[in-house]
Amino acid sequence: MSIFTPTNQIRLTNVAVVRIRRAGKRFEIACYRNKVMGWRSGSEKDLDEVLQTHTVFVNVSKGQVAKKEDLVKAFGTDDQTEICKTILSKGELQVSDKERQTQLEQMFRDIATIVAEKCVNPETKRPYTVILIERAMKDIHYSVKPGKSTKQQALEVIKQLKETMQIERAHMRLRFILPPKEGKRLKEKLKTLIKVIESEDFDEQLEIVCLVDPGCFREIDELIRCETKGKGSLEVLSLKDVEEGDERLE
Repeated sequence: MSIFTPTNQIRLTNVAVVRIRRAGKRFEIACYRNKVMGWRSGSEKDLDEVLQTHTVFVNVSKGQVAKKEDLVKAFGTDDQTEICKTILSKGELQVSDKERQTQLEQMFRDIATIVAEKCVNPETKRPYTVILIERAMKDIHYSVKPGKSTKQQALEVIKQLKETMQIERAHMRLRFILPPKEGKRLKEKLKTLIKVIESEDFDEQLEIVCLVDPGCFREIDELIRCETKGKGSLEVLSLKDVEEGDERLE
């Protein structure tokens, strides 16, 4: 197979090895580089895009295939595809120090980008640049966790940055249309979840345009659906309430 050509041939450069130790033996799978993290984060769902071959090895570079009896002893099955999935999720990706550093730097940038996209200065409503967020992350000595998704880490970063700078999630602008019978009662329940009521119109129905924290959206949606038994409606007018121009730190 092409991946077992001499190591000085170019076609080997895209092989990433994921390794696991089970029942006192080493097992490896051959994957496409840059696809393992995608599989683990859930962004890549096609196994064939991740695996070079649905074969379990004891040594990928030498092309030594694992014995059936060893697989059964270690994994309780000889189904190579299922074992590949187990190794993919629980095994250790073999990367050089340089590759690991590049990977961490890329994740650091990705986290900063998510934070910049989601947040504003609450006083000016202006977004921060990615470069400014990166600098702020370095100031708080944020350390990237390779096993955690960038989205989860971005939420952690926002919490930590709140302690050192003016930053918060940009508010969503929503419109509720509530039936008159439940309108006033439901408004009282929604009050704690609303940041700012921009307009309120009570004619045949109660119509409210307001700003909310994105983290409350699901709760608001559920509340309106359950309390009005599907008669009320919720519309997202804008995902982010922001002013034009970037925020700068003097």
